[in-house]
Amino acid sequence: MSQVATTTLSDENMSIGLDIVDGIDKSIDASGIDSLLHPIYVKIPFLQTSFLGTTVGNLILAVIVLFFFFFLRKIFVFTVATFLQSLAKRTKNYYDDRIISALKGPVGLAFVLVGLHIALALVTQENVIVKNISNTLLIFNIFWAIIALSEALKGIMSSAMSKFNRDLSKEISNFILAIIKILIGALGLGAMLQVWGVNVTALIASLGLGGLAFALAAKDMASNLFGSFSLLADRSIRIGEWISVAGNEGIVEDIGMRTTKMRAFDKSLIVVPNQLVANSPVYNFSRRGVRRININVGLTYSTTKDQVIKIVNAIREMLENHEDISQDDTLLVNFESFGASSLNIFIYTYTATSNWKRYLEIREDVHVKIMDIVEENGASFAFPSTSLYVEKVPDLKREGDLN
Repeated sequence: MSQVATTTLSDENMSIGLDIVDGIDKSIDASGIDSLLHPIYVKIPFLQTSFLGTTVGNLILAVIVLFFFFFLRKIFVFTVATFLQSLAKRTKNYYDDRIISALKGPVGLAFVLVGLHIALALVTQENVIVKNISNTLLIFNIFWAIIALSEALKGIMSSAMSKFNRDLSKEISNFILAIIKILIGALGLGAMLQVWGVNVTALIASLGLGGLAFALAAKDMASNLFGSFSLLADRSIRIGEWISVAGNEGIVEDIGMRTTKMRAFDKSLIVVPNQLVANSPVYNFSRRGVRRININVGLTYSTTKDQVIKIVNAIREMLENHEDISQDDTLLVNFESFGASSLNIFIYTYTATSNWKRYLEIREDVHVKIMDIVEENGASFAFPSTSLYVEKVPDLKREGDLN
């Protein structure tokens, strides 16, 4: 029962496009046009000359009609569409702007298709192939307009999704919109196949025979699809976040049905299958809230014990009173070790922000304040050095006498 209902619904949807096409075909009658042009042909016999299977007059008229509709398309794009957009900008609703911009391409193509349809009707006899090509292009344009409208109105879907889940409204709406586009495209493809006499119902039924082979071929596609469901359900990543997954690091630009797109810091685009994202550890740097500062300060060995203690305490006090240092996280300042050429002070703390630019500014300020503290306590920073101790200097004069 369900299969019959689906088949009936599919056939009805296919017939919609065909009815539109047949209506346009009936409105264009080449023989009627020929009767209107007959008086002109009588006065100018040359126009009745046969050329390429049609008359010269019909051929000239077809070219004129085609250029005329190209001209109408230009007028629409540069005048009507521009005027409508100027009116739409005066309204508070931005959907009218998006609709006009989305339909500009399909409507422009519609002018060309109508002109082409009339031109072909003038220069060709009843030709099934030419008619099918023209009808196919018309159906393509209709479904292109529907898909463009769905894209223009995706903001409505995003607003509706935000009532259920504000954080993931954009990702979920993009996902649903992708499914809607696929369904519309499949319906349009079915309508175009119907034009060429392909039994779409039988074609769909025949796919069931090769279902096993199709399932094996689409295994990775299904894994990526379920991976996208997992990402949306877990809320592990969102568009605009900085993440690292499977050795790839960047800003999430899109979470699609099959892949997740990231923009690396060198501006290259990284496309990762959702299956890999869902099954790999994901490092989401945008959600950490803080960033770590890990510093080792080396003082020269000429620094006294009292100076070291004062410097350690002064650095700890400076960090505890710093407004951009997180006081809720670990804060360590200690005289850590005797290095090969320095007395090492270990500093470990976190900034109160995860923003990279702000983090670097805070880190720079901490570095400058540490330099001030070391200088105020009369100490200096160490640098890698080697001391050479000579136990005995040879008597060069005696050695010279022996020689």
